[in-house]
Amino acid sequence: MDLYREAILDHWKHPKHFGLLEVPDISVRSINPQCGDEMTIQLKVKDGRVTDFGFQGESCAISRAAASLMSEQVIGKTFAEIKAMTEADHLGRLGAPLNPSRQKCGLLSLETLKRAILQYESSRNTPEHD
Repeated sequence: MDLYREAILDHWKHPKHFGLLEVPDISVRSINPQCGDEMTIQLKVKDGRVTDFGFQGESCAISRAAASLMSEQVIGKTFAEIKAMTEADHLGRLGAPLNPSRQKCGLLSLETLKRAILQYESSRNTPEHD
């Protein structure tokens, strides 16, 4: 078995930060309509920086492994640093190129994370939060 497949399977079977947070500041759920993968990402935030990360859902090995690998990267990062993360960087963490249909699986967590940050920032810019 290829080394990258072993890493993906390890993160699938033993994902980091898998599970929902008790009191998240952000919670967003996404679904990949092509394959049915679904994922909820939750964050704790302080001063525009991610202090904790949790995720859960029913997804394939690539989706879960990508979220697990990403979770280790985003804790401690600012929103600006996370927004600057590219799809290529994110998929590169998996260690091997993916065909286009599998790329959607690999990108589900990044897309969900960025959407969560945008929603959080939007909610903070409403008059009741000023």
